This record gives sequence, structure tokens and C-alpha cells, in this order.
Amino acid sequence: MGILSKMLSAVGLSGTTEKAGEGPYHLPVTGGWLPAGAPLNWWQTGMDVSSGGRSSMVEACVSAYAQTVAMCPGNHWRFAPDKGRERVATSALARIIRYPNDYQSISDFLLNAVRNLLDDGNAYALVVRNNRFEPTELHLMDPRASAPQLAVDGSVFYHLAGNPIVDRRIGPNIVVPARDVLHLRLHTPRHPLIGESPLTAAALQIAAGDAALRQQVNFFVNQSRPSYILVTDQLLKKEQADQLRELWNEQAKGMNAGGVPILSGGLKPQPIGVSAKDSMLADILKLSDQAIANVYRVPLQILGIGDTPYASTEALMGSWRAGGLGFLFNHIEEDFGLLFNLAGQPDEYLEFDMSALMRPDFKDRVEAWSIGVKGGIFDRNTARADFEQAPVEGGGEPWVQQQDVPLSVAAKLAKEPPAPSAPAVPPQPDPDVDDEAKRAVAAQYGKDLREALNA
Repeated sequence: MGILSKMLSAVGLSGTTEKAGEGPYHLPVTGGWLPAGAPLNWWQTGMDVSSGGRSSMVEACVSAYAQTVAMCPGNHWRFAPDKGRERVATSALARIIRYPNDYQSISDFLLNAVRNLLDDGNAYALVVRNNRFEPTELHLMDPRASAPQLAVDGSVFYHLAGNPIVDRRIGPNIVVPARDVLHLRLHTPRHPLIGESPLTAAALQIAAGDAALRQQVNFFVNQSRPSYILVTDQLLKKEQADQLRELWNEQAKGMNAGGVPILSGGLKPQPIGVSAKDSMLADILKLSDQAIANVYRVPLQILGIGDTPYASTEALMGSWRAGGLGFLFNHIEEDFGLLFNLAGQPDEYLEFDMSALMRPDFKDRVEAWSIGVKGGIFDRNTARADFEQAPVEGGGEPWVQQQDVPLSVAAKLAKEPPAPSAPAVPPQPDPDVDDEAKRAVAAQYGKDLREALNA
């Protein structure tokens, strides 16, 4: 029994060649996923574990979320009954949501935080406070080197590591209370404080796609020639078979690939490769990609795959927002709210402006603002500000058409219609004006008569 087997036996596990169990298991240090039934000493058997980072589809899904979140600016909002909601620009949250630290922009911070969250199920950020106990900095830590820890009385602390800048400024391997950590986590099936990545559910699909692509890589490395076996009708001893195999490899593999092997003793090469039709490579990769996209809840059209059934970009983004994207934004907003002790919706909250996603769709933006302004929901200056236009005089309040009345007034008019108005009184002639007109007509008549007689 080896040393590793004795160590495993001491803690109640089997020897190193025993199976690991159901799986798959995530390897937090090296990364990747250990498939079900793999030996516990997989690194000694030459086994290469599959890693989600090798899948282009996983990268596409994670990048779609991370880059989308990084595009949207966040704002601290506070609601007042007499004024509506107001943007807070002087709070600690408002400052951090613009500049989380002195070496990252908020786009850098959110991009990497979301990637950590989706790749590992957890994202950790150390909080640095000022003398007033206000958060002034957030520093992302390595989720593979950080973890929550419980005290004897159940208090929650965090062991944080993996940020070289924090290591130099504060120290490596620090332990801080939960109030000084921004912890984003996904579903927690194993521990209330440890999230699990969607990669767990997609491990088999990733492995299938990885195996199919590896097969094709090996095929092309072999100069697109299928693998061969040597067959003969003669009965060969083990020594003879080993010698013939060695001769074949010396002349046809490695640096000698493409050489011309000389066969003797009735040996014949027989290809054992299968056609692309038999292996259904394209179908396997397509199904694998679709399953991974479904696990991450990303519409295939967002990734540029397939025909879109949506009439506009807004409809496509609306479908994604109603699913995985909307949840992710709300999840991040709520965790920030807990860190900064916000009252929550609708009184005080953080909100990311997802209207930034519609910037390229100019036509839909114009139509939406036009309908909102004509309906009296928004004022003209608010709509102009979205297009970076200066405010105009009189545009600071909503406008409505003259026939628009409150429902209470409309109901009252239906019960008590207004009385018809009295007919207008015709204007009375002015006597002075009439006398002057008569004299003018008489004078003109006399003038015309005299001219006629003289003629």
C-alpha cells in the first residue's frame, strides 16, 4: 500500500485506484472538472481533466453576461413622496459605483466580478472603509483562493487572498468579518455561503464537445489520415508483435510521420477511423452548444447563432432581460444594497441603467420616447437629455392634449352633461356709424350724377 493510499485510508477513503464516486467534482485549485467515476489519484494516471474554460460556448455565454453588465452604468436612487425618485450623487455608494478603487474602472470591476461569479459560483471583494466607517474601496479577490469561515459561535468571516495589490498594501491571506466583504454567489446546494457555478450542470456537455474536438485535432495532426491497425493471418508471439509495432511507430509516427513503412510477414494496414457522417460530429457539437446556452439561460440569437424570431432588437433583449440577464442584474443590485445598508425597493436602492443596451437601436428609442412624451409620462427635456440635447424653455413639465381630462371629471360629465349654451345675441348696429355711411353713399351718388350730366 502506497503512502497516498495509507493517507486516504486514515480518513476513511479507499485506495488511490478506487473510483471517486458519482461526481462530477470541481477542482478549485487547478480548475476544471473531474468526471464521475474518475480515480482519486487522477493526476498520477495521466488523466487530463476537462475544463469549462476550454469551451468556446462557455466563454461566449460568460462573456455575454460580463460585457453586458459592464456596459450599464449604476445609480443610487432615493424615493421621496413629494418629488419622486432622485439620483443620489454624494453617497459612498455613488462614489464606489463610479470608481471602485484606484487601479480599476467600474467596467473593469464588474467585468471580472461577473466572470468570477459565473465561472466559480462566487465573487469576493474586500471592502476598505474610511474613518466614518463608509466603504471607500472594493478590491476583487481570487474566488479559488478565498472562502467563508465560521467561528465557534456561528459568526461569519472570510479568508481572502489572490490579489497581488492587496497583498502588498494590506497583507496576504487576510481574514475579515462578513461586513467587510462583498460576496456575490449563485445557487448554494452544498453550503449556504458557497455558490455553485452553472458549469456543474453543463459538465457532461462540455466534456462531449471537448472529446469531439480532440478527436478532430488528432485526426488533422495525423495529416488527416485515419489511424491504422496491422493485421495478419499468421500467429505472432508477443515479442514479435512488440517488435513489429515498434518498427511501425519508428517509421510512421512523430518526427517520421509521412514516411513509408516496409511491411513483411503478411502484415496489412487497415484503417479504423470513422466518417464524419458516422460520428455525427456537427450534431454533437450543436447539441452540446445548445445545452450549454440553455444552462446559462442565454438566447442563441444573442450569441449570433440561428435565425431570430424577434421583430426587433428590443424584443430580443427583452426576452433575455426577462430571464437570466434580469436575474443577474437584480442579484448584484441586492448584494450591493446589503453591503451599503440600503432600505431597498422602492425607498432606496441601486439600479443599473439597462437602457444603455438600446443605444444602437436608434429608431426604437425615438419611437418609445415619442409615445411617452405624447402620453404625458415624460417631459420633453427628459427625452432630449437621453439624446444628449440641451433643454428647451417650457419643456420641463409633461404636456397633454386639451381633451385629456381626469377620469373623475369624465365620470361626472357622463352623469351630468353640461347644459347647452344660449344662442349668441346678434350685434346691434351703431347709429353713428349708420349715419356716416348714409352720408357717404349720398355724396358718392351726387358725384356720379353730376359727372353723367356733364358728359
